[in-house]
This record gives sequence, structure tokens and C-alpha cells, in this order.
Amino acid sequence: MDKGVITTLKSSKKDKKITVKINGKIDRLSNSITHKTIELIQQKFIWDSGFKIEHDIQVPIACGFGTSAACALGTSLGLSHLFNLPLNYNQAAEIAHNSEVILGTGLGDLIAETSGGIVLRIKEGPPGFGKLNHIITEPLYVIAHTKGDIDTSSIIQNPVHQKTINLTGEGMLKSLITDPSPSKFMSLSRQFAERTSLMNKEVKEMVDILDDETLGASMAMLGNTAFALSKNPDSSIENSIVGKIDFCGSRFMEI
Repeated sequence: MDKGVITTLKSSKKDKKITVKINGKIDRLSNSITHKTIELIQQKFIWDSGFKIEHDIQVPIACGFGTSAACALGTSLGLSHLFNLPLNYNQAAEIAHNSEVILGTGLGDLIAETSGGIVLRIKEGPPGFGKLNHIITEPLYVIAHTKGDIDTSSIIQNPVHQKTINLTGEGMLKSLITDPSPSKFMSLSRQFAERTSLMNKEVKEMVDILDDETLGASMAMLGNTAFALSKNPDSSIENSIVGKIDFCGSRFMEI
């Protein structure tokens, strides 16, 4: 979606301090995804400047929009550029991916965010190891409405949930590869959400409404969020988040 996270970095040789802000507020959590990414980079490289990182997050946090991966990726790519670190794109993205894995904030979001579009993750892993393909589609709208967050780590690090997710997802990717269309993507996504019992009643009610109005609707993984793909931006659900599919993925922007 063309709404996401914009990360801005500034160095300061006068001040050696590291400051992280999220939507204007200082991030004081030492184990946050941004601080973990900084820590992993500092294990490899040394620089003599302080810096400030500011994340402008345009969608709800911890609600299935991949904001943790976006913050990690923006931090790693940004520091690589800011301090001219000897890292190529995939190496910087791998550090961000490892931060996600360590904290349990996500598994496959990051590699998808490097690419954009409707992504098929053919092989797990960070950029350089994982493999992607894409569904060919016209520009579509993404319509979403959230009822709150989910602690991603409580799901993906739970052995019971892991088993259920793996068993449920088995075969769905092959089915999608044989029919790589947006409607099939949404249909399988909904089946997955229902069979894993991750979708609660409140989210299901929103999914049912959106499903009738669009090409298909499901639950965002992982958050108490309903989302849909549509040829138009209209929805009967009030206060929906509406954006277009972004086909570019992560990139540097002029400010």
C-alpha cells in the first residue's frame, strides 16, 4: 500500500547521542525494532557521529501493516547510506530481517517490502536468500479497517500456533501459483485466517462486509484488521484506511 513508513536520518558530530522518534515521540524502548537494528549494525561497524532517526508511520502500529519491518529496513538502509557503510542492499536488508526474527515481530514482511506489488514468497528468508514472485495486476485499491493490535511474537513464537499455521498454509502457495490472481490471493488469505482461528468475530464481521463490496477480503497478518482489494476506493465501513497498491517497495526519497 502507498501508505507506510517514512524514515529520516540525520547525523551530528557535535552530539554523539542516538535519538529515535516515532511519530514525533521519543522511542525509549531499548528492545524496539529500531534499537535492535542499530545494535546489530554496531556489532559490525563503528562510526564517530551521533544521529537521529525519525519514523513517520502513516498506518496503525502492530495491526498487520508491517510497520516493524519497515522501521527496521529504513533504519538499516538509512544508516548504510548515512555513514557510507560497506554493505550492499541485500546485506543491509538481511540485518533488518534478523532484527525481526530475533524480536519475533515478523518473518516474511521485510522481503516483501523490498519489492512492492502483490508478492508471492516462494522461499523463506531475507533478501539474497528468500525468493519472490509477483501477481500481475492492474493498479488496485487497498481498503482496511482495524480494531486493534496483536502481539505478533505471541503467535509466531508459540509452538501450537506454529504447527497450526504450517499445516494450514501447506498447499495454499501451490494453489496460488497455479492461479496467480488477486481474487484467488484474497480467497486463500481468508481461508487461512479462518482455518487458523486467528480471526475473531469482530474482524470477521468487517471482512464479510468488505468481501461483498470488493474483489475479496481477509484479515491482515498479524493484527485485528480487515483488509480488501478493490477496483474503487469506496467502502460502507466508516473511517477505513484507503490507499493504492505500491509497486516500488522500499526506496530513497528526496526531501
